[in-house]
Amino acid sequence: MAMQHSRFFIGMGLLLLGLQAQGRVPGLPDPDLTPGAFNPAITQENIHETICSRGWTRTIRPPAQVTNRLKRAQMRIYGLAGQRMRDYEEDHLIPLELGGAPEDPQNLWPQPRDGQWTAADKDKLEAALRRAVCKGKLSLREAQDMISANWVDAFQTLHLRQAGAQFGQQ
Repeated sequence: MAMQHSRFFIGMGLLLLGLQAQGRVPGLPDPDLTPGAFNPAITQENIHETICSRGWTRTIRPPAQVTNRLKRAQMRIYGLAGQRMRDYEEDHLIPLELGGAPEDPQNLWPQPRDGQWTAADKDKLEAALRRAVCKGKLSLREAQDMISANWVDAFQTLHLRQAGAQFGQQ
């Protein structure tokens, strides 16, 4: 009996590793379709005039007509045709507040609003990483790498679900 349980857990672990290798972890984009893209105008040297300046992202956020058109197309590519568009957020893998490219399709994907790892969870991570960058606790590049490599792992590493744990607030 114990051997059967071990095989089950080993099998499940291998399945999850296979899904991760394919970019199919819930909440993460397919890395082949959405590898992320940087805004070349944002550098470590100008963060206080750009991403750390209140309201700055409003100046570069693409209009809804652009992101909705892209979301429709990407939902087909991601195998989500027939799903309700409102159940997904066209999200930037590398967020605007961390120097992500605003309209590059390689930086956008239809992210679920519901489920285990949602757009709302990623928003918490984005805010925490931006605070850390603006306070000098992380470099811009470190934050970009954390969120683009695997934002779910970064979220868990920073324990953002724990009450009161907000990376970068101390």
